[in-house]
Amino acid sequence: MLSPDTQLLYTPAQRARRDATAWTWVQGVLAPVQFLVFLISLYLVVQSLQTGEHTDWALGSVVIKTLVLYAIMITGAIWEKVVFGQYLFAPAFFWEDVVSMVVLALHTAYLWVWWQGLWSPNDQLLLALAAYLTYGTNAAQYIRKLRMARLQKTNPISSLTGAQVNT
Repeated sequence: MLSPDTQLLYTPAQRARRDATAWTWVQGVLAPVQFLVFLISLYLVVQSLQTGEHTDWALGSVVIKTLVLYAIMITGAIWEKVVFGQYLFAPAFFWEDVVSMVVLALHTAYLWVWWQGLWSPNDQLLLALAAYLTYGTNAAQYIRKLRMARLQKTNPISSLTGAQVNT
């Protein structure tokens, strides 16, 4: 349901740019790939924390997840520039970008402690879990925005007038 104070996610020009750019396709491919890598890594991290086995696999999976995260963040910033005219913090995605910065900071901190060997493997995996919790929150934000965009696309007059939309 769209509330009366809901603003359009995209102007008609922004929607046209979004639909015309190849970066939309790139994001559409990278998002599920990243989620699959996340699920595999999350499984390995939790298993390693529970059993103490295959810790190297778990630690390595977080590195891979982080590299995929960097890829989607860089291409996402390019997408945002094409669609909204700025690389980050466009009003339509401001809070998603804020949380994304926390996600990036935690994943980058993980890479640093992993690379430097500063923390025990167990502590590194706990840091990965914190990063994954914020990633999950961020993924939910983007799924919500995707749903909003679909609702606004299927009911553009309702979303312009603030009328309620039944789902």
